[in-house]
Amino acid sequence: MELLLIVVIIAAVVYLVMRSQKRSAGHAANQLEDAKADARQAIERLAGQVYILTGTDTASKQALADASERNIAAGSQIDQATTPAQARLAKQTALEGLYYIRAARTAMGMDPGPEVPSIDGQRAAGQVTEDREVDFEGRQVAASPNPSQRTPNYYPGGRVAGRPVPAGWYSEPWWKPALVAGAWGVGSMLLFSTMFSGMAGVPYDAQHFEDGQGDGSDAGADGGADGGADGGTDGGGEDFGGGDNYAGGEDFGGGGFDGGGFDGGGDFGGF
Repeated sequence: MELLLIVVIIAAVVYLVMRSQKRSAGHAANQLEDAKADARQAIERLAGQVYILTGTDTASKQALADASERNIAAGSQIDQATTPAQARLAKQTALEGLYYIRAARTAMGMDPGPEVPSIDGQRAAGQVTEDREVDFEGRQVAASPNPSQRTPNYYPGGRVAGRPVPAGWYSEPWWKPALVAGAWGVGSMLLFSTMFSGMAGVPYDAQHFEDGQGDGSDAGADGGADGGADGGTDGGGEDFGGGDNYAGGEDFGGGGFDGGGFDGGGDFGGF
């Protein structure tokens, strides 16, 4: 009788464990599908804009090329995503592309369209608030809050290889070597210090840039707001901000930029 009771107890425990594991697996699968669906909304919105807009000047053409690259990367990332965090990374990539869409529309004198949710690290990175032009390694590097023939390269703000890059328009994409290599060169702190020292929209100094820190008072709010807006799908607290999507972090194989060209036509009726 005692043996039978022990067998029954063991069977009950095994059943409860298996049932709990099945529920956990089902919950994880639902979280992944929800995160993928959320990401695909942003990706589809980006894709629609990439294919119907055509740049009219250097600044808008460059911004649309960057948007096209994000569209390709986001599509690859969502196809390979196996966790909610990876799906959220794809969404971040798509949102960054939508910022390039808004920049292109602004450069062409069009209504930029509806607001885009903040991307990770964007608020802490700050933004260019005045025209600056500095000498760096024998060349002139300019920054501006507005597009121009002199400053046709846009960046929406965020982290590249772990360091903040302010949103704005630049004469050259000085952050791209770090975006590709995943690490900054030795002169990056000097360029940052020379370009942004004392600028009102950049609430941190060169040492904080070198340490990979933005404005500490804003960083927590930035992460909290972004996490809340994404519905809590990223439970691990990973840093997927800005350019880090392409230079490091999760390995998505073909998720990097390799097709910067785009082909579009027609006009825009809203997005």
